[in-house]
Amino acid sequence: MDKSERRGTSERSQARRAELIAIGRALFADTSYDALSMDDIARHAGVAKGLIYYYFTSKHGYYLAIVEDSAAGLLSRAAAHPELPRAERVRRTVDGYLRYAQNNEAAFRTIVTGGVGCDTEVQTIRDAVREELIAAIAEGAYGRRDLPPLARLALLGWLSGVEQIALDWLGRREPDRDRVCALLTRLLRSTLTAIGEFEPSCPEPPLDQPLPAHPPTASER
Repeated sequence: MDKSERRGTSERSQARRAELIAIGRALFADTSYDALSMDDIARHAGVAKGLIYYYFTSKHGYYLAIVEDSAAGLLSRAAAHPELPRAERVRRTVDGYLRYAQNNEAAFRTIVTGGVGCDTEVQTIRDAVREELIAAIAEGAYGRRDLPPLARLALLGWLSGVEQIALDWLGRREPDRDRVCALLTRLLRSTLTAIGEFEPSCPEPPLDQPLPAHPPTASER
């Protein structure tokens, strides 16, 4: 098999794997982990059960792949637009987080709550997502990803509040997303002010300038 044939095979394999992950995300959105067997998954996917084992080894491996893919989607949405001014970048990070939660509710709930029972591997993914989101906020606010311990703790506290607010908001769907985004951004403003008072190396960033109004792009809707 020459290089182009191997590349074509690899691309088809990746596409098939991505397709199975998308199917699994939809299945687990409507049915609990324990209620779905591998036979059920294979039947809904229209494939032989062995194909799922080939790509993911087990149902738990399949579930982890779905969670990892969902986490990557959340981080990609939340940490986009690094070229923007800091104020707009922070607002976009918060808005991207809420948009992902709204459009991928089941995946978002899995990431935030830690998955099935006390699944340590899913919780590890969740913790990694939190650390990356904190780093994205820090980069937008301070232009750096590394933080002293107190500043990290403060942003972790803010993010924990964001998670709970988002979960409650998903259940109620009110107020509208723009209002929730404005609230969370204001709470972040207060957190950054407190960090600046306690941690001289992280002075309060100038994020109070008006944010430019713009229609959402296709990727943001």
